[in-house]
Amino acid sequence: MTEFPLSRGGGRSSGQLARVPKSTFRAHIAHGLRQAILRGDIEPGAQLIEANLADQFGVSRGPLREAMRQLIDEGLLVTVPYTGTHVVDLSVEDVREIYSMRVSLEIFAFEQVWTRRDATFRDGLVRLHEDLTRCIDAQDDAASIYAELQLHGFVYEATGHRILLKTWESIRGRLQLYWAAHHRAHGLRGPRRDGHDDYVRTALGDSFEALRQEITSHMARGGKQTEAFLASRAQRSAARPRLVTDGAR
Repeated sequence: MTEFPLSRGGGRSSGQLARVPKSTFRAHIAHGLRQAILRGDIEPGAQLIEANLADQFGVSRGPLREAMRQLIDEGLLVTVPYTGTHVVDLSVEDVREIYSMRVSLEIFAFEQVWTRRDATFRDGLVRLHEDLTRCIDAQDDAASIYAELQLHGFVYEATGHRILLKTWESIRGRLQLYWAAHHRAHGLRGPRRDGHDDYVRTALGDSFEALRQEITSHMARGGKQTEAFLASRAQRSAARPRLVTDGAR
């Protein structure tokens, strides 16, 4: 099968995307695109070219568009008027806003469930931590990002707070992109193996103040280096010569 470029504007493909069964077109396409975005194979800000993606996956544009709509809902893609669908790009300001919002949201989420943490809550959090550790050991960066998202999302789901859940869902996509940038800035293939040990320990402990401090420090680690990485990437992008594309004059 011929390999096609996945995107315009800096995207690149590190390999061919496998053709998928018709019964699971949308799910497989969404998974493949999500993995490529989080690995950096399709770069932040890159425009997706439907014709090339449809050929690469061996599908019609219908299921491809459904998968792209799913990633738009997840916050990984954005539709820009007159220019098409692009991978969301993160700025330094985005990172700072994500940090400040996550600290407040996660502390609030634990406030809601603190007196309701039972054996089911404990087992669920421990299981998700083990899932994350397995992904880190396998050096699967995209899978570890998803597993970390599930771990942190667990407390939001446990609250049953509908507005809080909607707010969490609204930042999930950018959060995944932040983690991907964070890992590349630090030369990692996932978070540190012991990076969530204290988070889980304090989340299941007796001191809410210890948890509050851990959430604040946990989310601040490596922030400055990630900001520098994003600023450097933005400078390289601005310095890159603009290419004339179809329809440009």
